[in-house]
Amino acid sequence: MYICLDGKHLTIEDLVQLGRGLYKIKLTAEAEERIKQSRLLLESIVKENKVVYGITTGFGKFARTVIPHNKLKELQENLVRSHSAGVGKPLSPKRSRMLLALRINVLAKGYSGISLETLHQMIQAFNASCLSYVPEKGTVGASGDLAPLAHLALGLMGEGKMWSPKSGWADAKYVLQAHGLKPVSLKPKEGLALINGTQMITSLGAEAVERATAIARQADIIAALTLEVLKGTTRAFDSDIHELRPHPGQMEVAFRFRSLLGSDHHPSEIAESHRFCDRVQDAYTLRCCPQVHGVVNDTITFVKTIIETEINSATDNPMVFAERGETISGGNFHGEYPAKALDYLAIGVHELAAISERRIERLCNPSLSELPAFLVNEGGLNSGFMIAHCTAAALVSENKVLCHPSSVDSLSTSAATEDHVSMGGWAARKALRVIEHVEQVLAIELLAACQGIEFLRPLKTTTPLEKVYDLVRTVVRPWIKDRFMAPDIDVVHRLLVEQKVWEVAHPYIEKYRSANLPEARPISPTAFTLEPPVSPHKKARIE
Repeated sequence: MYICLDGKHLTIEDLVQLGRGLYKIKLTAEAEERIKQSRLLLESIVKENKVVYGITTGFGKFARTVIPHNKLKELQENLVRSHSAGVGKPLSPKRSRMLLALRINVLAKGYSGISLETLHQMIQAFNASCLSYVPEKGTVGASGDLAPLAHLALGLMGEGKMWSPKSGWADAKYVLQAHGLKPVSLKPKEGLALINGTQMITSLGAEAVERATAIARQADIIAALTLEVLKGTTRAFDSDIHELRPHPGQMEVAFRFRSLLGSDHHPSEIAESHRFCDRVQDAYTLRCCPQVHGVVNDTITFVKTIIETEINSATDNPMVFAERGETISGGNFHGEYPAKALDYLAIGVHELAAISERRIERLCNPSLSELPAFLVNEGGLNSGFMIAHCTAAALVSENKVLCHPSSVDSLSTSAATEDHVSMGGWAARKALRVIEHVEQVLAIELLAACQGIEFLRPLKTTTPLEKVYDLVRTVVRPWIKDRFMAPDIDVVHRLLVEQKVWEVAHPYIEKYRSANLPEARPISPTAFTLEPPVSPHKKARIE
């Protein structure tokens, strides 16, 4: 199975699938023609001994240093070697694969001046899963992700380390040989074309958007289950309320709650058991889920637009415009767009964990839940979910620090030539850390809600929420007495990462949507309704 790249139509979903190794890559015919034309112009520049940045000159502070023709190949190789100065743990194979795929897509636009031969070699390496050793730290996000992309190019040159399923980590030249591939031999401008761009920020950002999307929609399901356990009301999700504040995310979250909670479509014995209680309204962590979860959804939508634009953008320098017959130096390599967007994503998605932790507190606190303390029998002998809640609180606190935006910082580099940078690499990496913490906090809430259900039996919740409960119970048994809890959190976290909770509940949500049923508005003593005033005409008839 192949995905055809042309530099224009790659989606986040496609890129994530490429990262998982589910597809191979090939270029469209139109992309190949653009690449050829761009390279012809570049070769004419070299032949005519024109002075053009990055092609016949040095880089950064050395932009005014003209390089002799016989050293142009060495210039490009030196660029890649010297810029391979990253530190830290290497990217995982999945993330390295995404990075390489995204760089190929950008080069396929045909504005970088790379040769078709070199780009085909990159595609062959991708299709064989020959992946360079790319340290995660070292980019300031302008002029692009120089260090990570240099490491990516270094392996393709047969230097440094590479990984493949066949070889594991080994010297790059041997990994390439084992797959019948030759190292890339750089031509003029090709080193620069390989390392100048925002693909590290953007590929990690694409993963962040994909995971944020997954956990945001599953957060609605988990919160709905918690509301059932805490015997909350569905009145706050009435569509008339949300149409008065018609943010798309808010209205969608309210709809999901209505589709999952007690109604004529999905009766709930738990909801019926407390319909005539004396509560007036629920705490904000239950009642305001559409408003809080909703803005997270709208944030993700905004960030997705930025990242998908960036995925299909030419971000290196200089740009080669074959149709105009010239190269132009610009600043598309600057990572401010994805950096700002990913800082915003971290701040937005974090709120799912902040509100979830408060719901966990309500589940564990007998004064608020009417359930046994910390959701366990024989409290004192057993501690139940006491420290699981502490873990959630610790993760939320860490996120508060990680949500400080990295893109508000800038340090001048390259002897003040690159005097403003985005710090987008750190924005992307910490966004992923924030999202992982959100997943873990919601895993704890899901465990706690399912444990709370045990104390309400034999009553049942709605069919879709019972299916979610059943899913959890396939991997975690009820908490009868204290046991090693970390494995339970890990396995439920995996359910969320793999979107299993969404897969179980989604068909019910969509069936409810397509059925277009009248909205359930259950009567309770605390939901006051007045008869509408009698019209004058009707009043006259009565008299």
